[in-house]
Amino acid sequence: MELLNLNIPSWQDLAYWRPEAILCGTFLAALIGDLIVRGKRPWVPFAISVFGLITAGSYAVAAALSSGLEAHTIMGNLVIVDGLAVFFRLLFIFAGLATVLFAWTSEEIMGRTRENKGEFFYLTVFMTAAMMVMAEARDLLMLFLSMEAVGLVSYVMAGYMRTTLRSTEASLKYVIFGAVSSAIMLYGLSLLYGMTGAMTFEGIRAGLLSGPVNGFSLLVVTILILVGMSYKIAAVPFHFWCPDVYEGAPTPVSAIFSVGPKAAGFALMIRFFYSTLAAGPDPSASSPLVELINWPMLVAVISAVTMTFGNLVALRQLNVKRMLAYSSIAHVGYLLMGFVLLTDAGLASILFYLLVYTLMNLGAFFFVVAINNHLKSEHLDDYAGIGFRAPWAGAMMVMFLASLTGVPPFAGFIGKFYIFTAVMDRQWFWLAILAALNSVVGLYYYFRVVKAMFFTPAPEGADTSPIRLGWLQYVVLAVLAIPTLGLGLFFGEFKELADQAIRLLSTGM
Repeated sequence: MELLNLNIPSWQDLAYWRPEAILCGTFLAALIGDLIVRGKRPWVPFAISVFGLITAGSYAVAAALSSGLEAHTIMGNLVIVDGLAVFFRLLFIFAGLATVLFAWTSEEIMGRTRENKGEFFYLTVFMTAAMMVMAEARDLLMLFLSMEAVGLVSYVMAGYMRTTLRSTEASLKYVIFGAVSSAIMLYGLSLLYGMTGAMTFEGIRAGLLSGPVNGFSLLVVTILILVGMSYKIAAVPFHFWCPDVYEGAPTPVSAIFSVGPKAAGFALMIRFFYSTLAAGPDPSASSPLVELINWPMLVAVISAVTMTFGNLVALRQLNVKRMLAYSSIAHVGYLLMGFVLLTDAGLASILFYLLVYTLMNLGAFFFVVAINNHLKSEHLDDYAGIGFRAPWAGAMMVMFLASLTGVPPFAGFIGKFYIFTAVMDRQWFWLAILAALNSVVGLYYYFRVVKAMFFTPAPEGADTSPIRLGWLQYVVLAVLAIPTLGLGLFFGEFKELADQAIRLLSTGM
């Protein structure tokens, strides 16, 4: 039994875990700083959080450039720092930093009547660190603990506006769904440990390959674990929490929820299932395990239902934030297409699409934040004429929506192209055709927002004065908009980074 062979963490492990350690220290420093000023000077935790995220990001970039993407197993073999971990480190830190900066300009977070404003910033830092650990977990214990860490912070952040009934309802729904899904997944993990006697992913794989495996038992375990992970990424039918939580939570919270936990969930799914069932050091030995549970068809059905449901329901939404919530469910369906056969090309396309999705989805949510500061509304009818009242921000919103649709030459088109290509290479043509049809549906509801902004006149007597955004809002939106266009034109190096991360994942386990 692996539990009898404990590997104690050492101080040398921190050399490969500096970004995570910095973020943990930043969380404590910002928390203590906020307590010292008694919550009356929110710029203190904000400044500490920004400094910590920038410092952690600098160390993450330096580590990637100095040591490459070589795998290092640390913390008592509970986590591994490899190409996949480095990729998601940078993605999560970027998303966390962008969210913290834009939240500083949000009335929902920094409004005059809001209490305990500093809490949002150090909670975002802690969530960022927990998501990074999710991407690095190689042990069932760390898998569950990291998922629960992200979940617990998410419950608090969803109910951040404690005096608003909508926000407290969102938090309660999130807690109930999260508790049930965690219990189901934990039961699956316990059954898997009982089948193999191992906690680490490679130990589980060795246990499954060492003797005859009951196909029904493995299928039940896989489904139970997939339930917990599907909840984290909001795949149908485990999506019910998503629209209500996104609508009820502050928009900056919805923004980080739409990309962070979803990307962390995909990182964990890739590492767990790729390591235990599909590849590992001997990919040829995996085929009996994959065929035993018909994994491709199981994921393909979830993918097809998720993208179709998300797009069709998004058609009926008149609340822009709720529409973006359902569209994010649809994008989970697209991402799951790359997960169908767990091939290198499919998984690399997931990583590239997650990078693109982070840029364009954060940008769309941040635009809603900026407009909500002035309109105090997220209803589509109130967006009439907004494009002419805030032309620069409106133009960037058009870029984000076009990229979400998959219109060339924006990055979303390239992301979908790689996913569609990976699926068609394995001759899953029906899934690719269904995804293409769903993209056409997405074109309608995304550009309905564009129509309201630029082609629908404001009602008679409505305010048509220019909307002035803050300089920080323009900077963050531009930082997201420029690569949304740039990655659609110059994507080679970033796609190579995703390919390399997956290649080193297969040898780093």
